[in-house]
Amino acid sequence: MGRVLGIDYGDTRIGLALSDPLHVIASPYKTLIVRDEKQILEEIELIVADNDVELLVVGLPLGMKGQETDQTRRVRKFASLLKSTGYEVTFEDERLTSVSAKRSLVMQEIKTGHNKGLVDQTAAAILLQQYLDKKSG
Repeated sequence: MGRVLGIDYGDTRIGLALSDPLHVIASPYKTLIVRDEKQILEEIELIVADNDVELLVVGLPLGMKGQETDQTRRVRKFASLLKSTGYEVTFEDERLTSVSAKRSLVMQEIKTGHNKGLVDQTAAAILLQQYLDKKSG
């Protein structure tokens, strides 16, 4: 059984998280700095190959009332790009994951101002964990 890759998409940074092979636990993995689409696709391709990833779970940033926003549309476009390269992609509602990620890091006494990449990874882990919990329950 392959792993699941959680993706917290942003215009400048993309937070990534990986599941364990049994799809029980999500862990922060890495933050990619966005330069262009080609570079991001190449980096994700390497991560997928190196970690035996079988599914990509992309966080969907809906508005607080569940409505689509400009960022929701950008994320859907990014997910379409991933799908067009042959990846299996699904969405997970990511409302409040960044807030939860910051709170979690603050509780661990990790400063979040200069660790934005760590916030992105942690947000990816939270949205991936939500997805894994739904699938196992």
